[in-house]
Amino acid sequence: MKSTEIVGFKRANLGKQEARTLRLEAMVPCVLYGGAEQVHFSAPMYLFRDLLFTPDVYNVTLNIEGTTYQAILQDVQYHPVSDIILHADFLLIQEGKEIKVDVPVRFIGTAVGVSKGGKLVQKLHKIKVLGMADSIPDYVDVPVAELDLGKSVKVGHLKVEGFKILNNPSLPIAGVEIPRALRGTLK
Repeated sequence: MKSTEIVGFKRANLGKQEARTLRLEAMVPCVLYGGAEQVHFSAPMYLFRDLLFTPDVYNVTLNIEGTTYQAILQDVQYHPVSDIILHADFLLIQEGKEIKVDVPVRFIGTAVGVSKGGKLVQKLHKIKVLGMADSIPDYVDVPVAELDLGKSVKVGHLKVEGFKILNNPSLPIAGVEIPRALRGTLK
């Protein structure tokens, strides 16, 4: 996992009005879960740019008024019209405790069906995994070299070590579609 740091400030007042005031000051209301107690804080909105606009999974070092925590970004809520960040939830990474996180997929190889004129269509962009923070990879590698026309690779076909995949095994990750021009010629 890649890492980044966010500096935050504890929130004295909780509630809608306080959260609205924070957003007007370009701050994001945040909560850190998973510890003995929840930590409510706010952080400057610009610090979330590298964290949100990438498919990568990040280990976030939260520095809240001098106290540091290791966490992952669990959830982000956006305004439906302006796409401004309304709220962010972080999950504390604890030694010896497994975490759930969505990890992006990465295709390995060139599908045989693509060289025959087919098109590789990605159906799943991220896979939900469970494991220790240090064993979760940056990407889940999906081999597609053996995919022929009309074939797909499913979650159950993946072989992984060190973590567990939580998605349904019958869920397709990608497939090679047969183009309309070739449909009549294939039997």
